[in-house]
Amino acid sequence: MEFAELIKTPRVDNVVLHRPFYPAVEGTLCLTGHHLILSSRQDNTEELWLLHSNIDAIDKRFVGPLGTIIIKCKDFRIIQLDIPGMEECLNIASSIEALSTLDSITLMYPFFYRPMFEVIEDGWHSFLPEQEFELYSSATSEWRLSYVNKEFAVCPSYPPIVIVPKYIDDEALRKVAMFRHGGRFPVLSYYHKKNGMVIMRSGQPLTGTNGRRCKEDEKLINATLRPGKRGYIIDTRSLNVAQQARAKGGGFEQEAHYPQWRRIHKSIERYHILQESLIKLVEACNDQTHNMDRWLGRLEASNWLTHIKEILTTACLAAQCIDREGASILIHGTEGTDSTLQVTSLAQIILEPRSRTIRGFEALIEREWLQAGHPFQQRCAQSAYCNSKQKWESPVFLLFLDCVWQILRQFPCSFEFNENFLIMLFEHAYASQFGTFLGNNESERCKLKLQQKTMSLWSWVNRPSELRKFTNPLFEANNLVIWPSVAPQSLQLWEGIFLRWNRSSKYLDEAYEEMVNIIEYNKELQAKVNVLRRQLAELETEDGTQESP
Repeated sequence: MEFAELIKTPRVDNVVLHRPFYPAVEGTLCLTGHHLILSSRQDNTEELWLLHSNIDAIDKRFVGPLGTIIIKCKDFRIIQLDIPGMEECLNIASSIEALSTLDSITLMYPFFYRPMFEVIEDGWHSFLPEQEFELYSSATSEWRLSYVNKEFAVCPSYPPIVIVPKYIDDEALRKVAMFRHGGRFPVLSYYHKKNGMVIMRSGQPLTGTNGRRCKEDEKLINATLRPGKRGYIIDTRSLNVAQQARAKGGGFEQEAHYPQWRRIHKSIERYHILQESLIKLVEACNDQTHNMDRWLGRLEASNWLTHIKEILTTACLAAQCIDREGASILIHGTEGTDSTLQVTSLAQIILEPRSRTIRGFEALIEREWLQAGHPFQQRCAQSAYCNSKQKWESPVFLLFLDCVWQILRQFPCSFEFNENFLIMLFEHAYASQFGTFLGNNESERCKLKLQQKTMSLWSWVNRPSELRKFTNPLFEANNLVIWPSVAPQSLQLWEGIFLRWNRSSKYLDEAYEEMVNIIEYNKELQAKVNVLRRQLAELETEDGTQESP
């Protein structure tokens, strides 16, 4: 298929662009296979380059010969284009709708994007499982790399290489996979070097109504326990939902078969409930007419902060089991690809200082989200504005980033990255020129040959010129466990995501840049003062040595 077939009108002059807090801009609108571009001949006026894949929905209206298109983006932006001529407006709207809903992944922009920057690092090979395993192997010999899923035959949503208990062979893993939802047998998520406790994750056990069991599964899970130790199974579903799953062939671990493990149910919402929550929140943030009571009422009715609290509470529980109880844990919900990954990731941010650095956080995203099989292509297909909602769309990753921001706000000096880093990840998860978040799992990415045909996001992010934008100037390495507060008064709406288009973000960005420059200047000044102090101390020492005879 040629993109030209979908573009009915490639160019329109005298189009007026309207954006909040920016003056209206008149210019020429152009449509390409992947971008909507508005260019003005005015000096010092920014061009608009908008990826079609970032468009969530469009509305049309007409007043006489003038047509207006309202474009609602996946990053919650809303822009207005006034287009002269009804036919041109209809053609542009029709073309945008077609180009923003392409069925084939291989027609998306990452397959056509060619970087204009020098590639210093191949991001596709920056965080390989073997490299991550080396970090653990120096502290323990109880785990091994397994290649049982090399051809994705055992579990289509797992990577080819996983970390499992050393004395569980691959044949046992195949039997356990048949007992777990989607073949997602328990694998190592995190090893706590302080006391040797671990976090594992998996899919639900397929016990069904007959109470089916699997000896190999019981052996695998018990292999992670130290002598005399107990473990915790954290099920991210309510007990009622877990019991209902048995009627569909799923279920949960019977304590009679796992006597050394205690099961805890911590309900975390999923799927359409989270999607509806996001829609209500964005609607409330875009409504400029209501008073304080109505705003607070709509914010509460969205339940967004309630979901944040549920996820953070469960992550804190997991971290407490590891660090304070000295107990290993297994975490799963139903599939083990959504709420499970939220909890395992946040627990590591609480426990592990490396996860609070830029590269450590990137490794966490790779290991616990991309390689672990979070279905980004499905979950991030649409955002808060699209009317045709599918059951698999859900802001699971955005909720995780929001939770990270809540912790970052409470511990502003413990993170090497800043808020802009989290916002950037949100934007690229929904629409990007890079191939990192394409596909639903490693199996799909291999079939698409993303490593050969697209550029990795990390290749761009980890360039020194870009890292400066995402580095927290207040960062001081903190090797301690950090315990975030989940009290309602401690949680806030993330303005940087949900209100940034409703305020003058341009001036806020300029103010932040100025703050960074001041902090850097103060650091340089302090370094010079320290040098002068050392030189003065050396002179005083020399004088004292000369006077002593």
